Amino acid sequence: MALAVRLQRFFDQQGIAYKERSIDPASSLDAAVSALGQAREDFIKATLLIDISGIVMVVHSYDSALDADALRQMTGRHLQPLTVQQTMRLFSDCDPGFTPPIGNAYDLPVLLDEGIDRFERVLFSSGTDHSLVELDGRSLRLAMSGSREGHLAIRGPGNEGARDALTLAEVASKLKKLYRLPPMPALALRILRLTSNTEATARELAELIEFDPSLTAQVMRYARSALFHYPGQINSVQDAVTRVLGFDRVAHIAMGIASVRAFDVPRSGILGMDSFWRHSLYCAFLCQTMAPSCGADKGLAYLCGLLHNFGLLLVGHLFPVEFKELNRLREANPETSMQSLEQQVFGQGGEQEIIAVGHGAIGGILHRLWELPDPVVKAAGVHQHPGYQGEHENYVMMVQLANALLKDRGIGDEFNPDDIPALLQGLGLESSVVSDLMAQIDQVAPELDALASSLTA
Repeated sequence: MALAVRLQRFFDQQGIAYKERSIDPASSLDAAVSALGQAREDFIKATLLIDISGIVMVVHSYDSALDADALRQMTGRHLQPLTVQQTMRLFSDCDPGFTPPIGNAYDLPVLLDEGIDRFERVLFSSGTDHSLVELDGRSLRLAMSGSREGHLAIRGPGNEGARDALTLAEVASKLKKLYRLPPMPALALRILRLTSNTEATARELAELIEFDPSLTAQVMRYARSALFHYPGQINSVQDAVTRVLGFDRVAHIAMGIASVRAFDVPRSGILGMDSFWRHSLYCAFLCQTMAPSCGADKGLAYLCGLLHNFGLLLVGHLFPVEFKELNRLREANPETSMQSLEQQVFGQGGEQEIIAVGHGAIGGILHRLWELPDPVVKAAGVHQHPGYQGEHENYVMMVQLANALLKDRGIGDEFNPDDIPALLQGLGLESSVVSDLMAQIDQVAPELDALASSLTA
């Protein structure tokens, strides 16, 4: 018999038509699929998960990985993969590693990734190492009767091999040991040190910036923009500091621009440098605007918004090939969380343990190594974690709220929904603030876009 016993019995009892496709005995399901020598879009597989409430089978395309966030949102459960031993006991009529994705044959509840039931035909494991099963669309829908459907997987090649999570201290240690982390550029470091000196003057800051003609031009362009409506002439960086922007804002803008020079990241794409600057400037503007109502320092709030996504630049700098794939997946899966996509891309190899914490935590680690202010470290490190409560939580929530509001404009790297009311409540803001903030964004958007373009020109 070419099919697993329970699978064939189920097909016969339900009157489901199927075709057997014999193959040479394979060492694994991956080997069986590779031997087909064809596109894999129509090959489906099962992932088995468990918690205290029982076992669930998730059926999705072979070339996809599960989105853990989407699963939690759909089920409200914290599901973990079955062990090999558990799977073998449950599928005792199957060859090890050849689980059929037909949960009804084994009395298992099934979660079906959206779109699978619209396939005109599918291939999948028969439960044996020497055959596959082919179903047409009608037969597939009969076999999947009673399944719950949702967007549960990330499209694209992947691997869901589980590893134990590292602590942030271990991630930091591994980053420093395995990779040559970019030091803070010398000019950015000098600006940072100047800001820690309570006796520093506008003239000292201006002279430091004017050592760099490009940075000087960018600060002057910022000061002259319509964002500030300054009616007079601005002829020097010192004018920008004393008349328009103030010491802290100039220092933070200059430090941010100088710091980005540490990274070698492509300009194009939804995660490229062009998009990064646009996202950062919008987020910084919103955080600075919210700060007085949230008991926060405007300068620090601006810096938190400006630098919160540096971890993404570090990922792109250290792993250029994987970053290119992450960029492609982000564009193809806008509704999927960035952490899930990062785990998808880095699911194999030594980087997986590091990237599993998310680019936010990696950015926080880098900011800590660069000795940036604690609120900036925290805002970068946990901005990917909804519901964060703890040190400097007002700065974290301002970044999260800014990102949530910017999603409606297609700005940023996260497009899955946020709990805006909870963020407003956490910051002590009224719901009317949202319309006020969006109105202000409407007013300054052309200037922010122009500034973002100038920073990557």
